[in-house]
Amino acid sequence: MQRSVAMNLRQALTHRRKNQIFHHIGTRQQPNYDVFINHRGTDTKRSVASLLYDHLYQLKLRPFLDNKNMKPGDKLFEKIDAAITGCKIGVAVFSPRYCESYFCLHELALMMELKKKVIPIFCDVKPSELNVVADRRIPSEEAERFNLALEEAKYTVGLAFDSQKGNWSDVVKNTVDIVVESLIEVEDEEEERLLQPSNHFSYTPRALMQLQDPRKL
Repeated sequence: MQRSVAMNLRQALTHRRKNQIFHHIGTRQQPNYDVFINHRGTDTKRSVASLLYDHLYQLKLRPFLDNKNMKPGDKLFEKIDAAITGCKIGVAVFSPRYCESYFCLHELALMMELKKKVIPIFCDVKPSELNVVADRRIPSEEAERFNLALEEAKYTVGLAFDSQKGNWSDVVKNTVDIVVESLIEVEDEEEERLLQPSNHFSYTPRALMQLQDPRKL
């Protein structure tokens, strides 16, 4: 499995570009994550979520998975919201009981509101089956947020997986390849923004001389 992923990466990236992104990610000072893994623990933590985390970590990327990156004493919403805000992309692992979790829906909504690129994995569930479960404890404003996020996810191209027929290693391998390609796209977009001309007003040399000593003009 490790060897096949490495071969795919070599085919997808040039040696120079791959080293550039991994070096950049590895030397950052900010406590940000590259990938936030959004999932329902009771459904997928011991399968696709953990497998995906392990493979991304072995590639020296910085994935976030709650049981891997949180420790006793961490404030739940504070830690998770910070991880989502600082991440490059998200992976949403949808499963049969996903929509029963307030935390899953909150994470998804926040990723969508922050315009993060989200890669959906529809695991044992169809997009049309994803709907917010009626719960009086959820304020109407929150339910609306969750519905909007789910609708956006439904119309995002993703991966479909049937655990009764498919192979876990295949879906993880495909997801890892997509994640790496997406990270490179995000890095390229950031570089392009940095290279854009500044919008700040700049003085010509003549104008600067006039500001220093109008008598010289």
